[in-house]
Amino acid sequence: MGGVEGGVGLTALLVAAARAIESHRPDSLVRDVYAEHFVRAAPASAGWPVGMEQVPDGDANPLWGRFARYFGLRTRVFDDFLLRSAQAGARQVVLLGAGLDSRAFRLDWPAGCVMFEIDREGVLAFKHEVLGGLSATARTARVPVPTDLRADWVGALADAGFDATVPSVWLAEGLLFYLPNAAERYLIDTVDRLAAAGSALAYEAKLEKDLLAYRDSPTYTATREQIGIDLLTLFSLEPRPDSAGDLAAKGWSTSVHTPFEFTRRYGRGPLPEPNDALAGNRWVFADKPRP
Repeated sequence: MGGVEGGVGLTALLVAAARAIESHRPDSLVRDVYAEHFVRAAPASAGWPVGMEQVPDGDANPLWGRFARYFGLRTRVFDDFLLRSAQAGARQVVLLGAGLDSRAFRLDWPAGCVMFEIDREGVLAFKHEVLGGLSATARTARVPVPTDLRADWVGALADAGFDATVPSVWLAEGLLFYLPNAAERYLIDTVDRLAAAGSALAYEAKLEKDLLAYRDSPTYTATREQIGIDLLTLFSLEPRPDSAGDLAAKGWSTSVHTPFEFTRRYGRGPLPEPNDALAGNRWVFADKPRP
């Protein structure tokens, strides 16, 4: 189970717990029957809640209320984006830092789709073990690509069968703020190089000038105190590049949104609050036009 027990691996369990809680809500935006099994299977998270009835203060809890609802909303928004892109012709789906993502198993993909899941070997092995124990069946071709995104993931992706001449849709969900500035630039440049015309990309960014200014926010404090994850020690504190601007300069059409826009669109999720750790979060969507 070592692949998810420390550092960024633990955050994959946090997001899985949030998806489990969201799945059990009467007004859920996401149904993920696998999420709670990931949480229960890892010793580090076995005691975490997977439903709101296990949270004494319910939605008033900054971690399992507001922050978990944020992850539920994010999952749904990116679900919709990926499916829309696949239906528009992108038959290759690339998950960068796939974590405990179960989209290959829970979404209805068009025929002929193949999903490449890039993450560290330990994370993918843990996921494989849990899903195998559930006899889970993928709804599309799924190709794990066990490699660190700081290593030669491009070669590993090509070896796994990725075809750079065919439209693809890419997702970097909850990834870029862990990467140094140079690694984010390399990743965005590489997606541009590998994405054929007609491809699409979605990613999450954090645009705060000073992340540490939010150290005592309810979100970061509750995450630290309740489950021992200090997110600010995991995030890169370097100034972030303008990846949306870089993509636009390369000819992509881009749009940048706050999560709160989608809270209003879907009717649930977080809204702005004082000392808000989500204030700088942005969800970016980009399309590489066909000629």
